[in-house]
Amino acid sequence: MSVADKIAAELDDLHADETSPGMAAVALDLAKAIDGSDAPTAKAVAARELRSIMSDLRKLAPVGEKGDAVDDIAEQREKRRAAAREQASG
Repeated sequence: MSVADKIAAELDDLHADETSPGMAAVALDLAKAIDGSDAPTAKAVAARELRSIMSDLRKLAPVGEKGDAVDDIAEQREKRRAAAREQASG
């Protein structure tokens, strides 16, 4: 899988086209430049810029609805409560 493919997948996960379409396009162009270059210096420069843009895009991404630590704790609590109710009822 190419760098561009991986970045495109992450951009989809971050909903970057909705929050920052211009930055998403630049990130994808930089990833393609990394894939298309054989010069180590050019790859390093593009990678540095890509890392910076991706960091900004991650900060701008909408908060996920499910899957963070708080959701995990709430799910565990609900399982314990359900088990306690089941045990109490019989």
